[in-house]
Amino acid sequence: MKVELRKLTKNDGRDIYDMLQEIGPGENGFVNSGYNITLEQFTEYLDKNINFSEGIGLEEKYVPQTIYWLIVNDKPVGIGKLRHYLNDNLKIVGGHIGYSIRPSERKNGYGNLILQEILKEAQKMNINEVLLTCDEINIPSRKVIEKNNGVLESMENGECKYWIKQK
Repeated sequence: MKVELRKLTKNDGRDIYDMLQEIGPGENGFVNSGYNITLEQFTEYLDKNINFSEGIGLEEKYVPQTIYWLIVNDKPVGIGKLRHYLNDNLKIVGGHIGYSIRPSERKNGYGNLILQEILKEAQKMNINEVLLTCDEINIPSRKVIEKNNGVLESMENGECKYWIKQK
């Protein structure tokens, strides 16, 4: 199995676009702003997210984040977001990392793979204490986080808060 975590670029094409459409608007707290846009708007989506990763054009409530694609055997199967630091909102919901796997590729271990790979990217950014949040009822995501050494800090209002400490 060939696995690659690839950073979003302006050259991303139809295969990525199709994956974003399959993922849908988002679920369990994950927001997919690439859903329900035209192919022409997809180019703008890519440009906007490249700028966001550099802190350009962000609204006050947002922080810079880098988007990655999980590619398995040359097919995009997931999207991950790595926020470069936390603001007050992200400390409550969202955390450093969010991810989603396209529905047709779920139950193949790709949630675990994408989290492992994004944790490596976090470490490169010197983010050694990583916060992840997920819905209390999202058992698959909770299992993925716990498998990657996530320690449950709290559970409030249906939201689980986990910390992963990296070496």
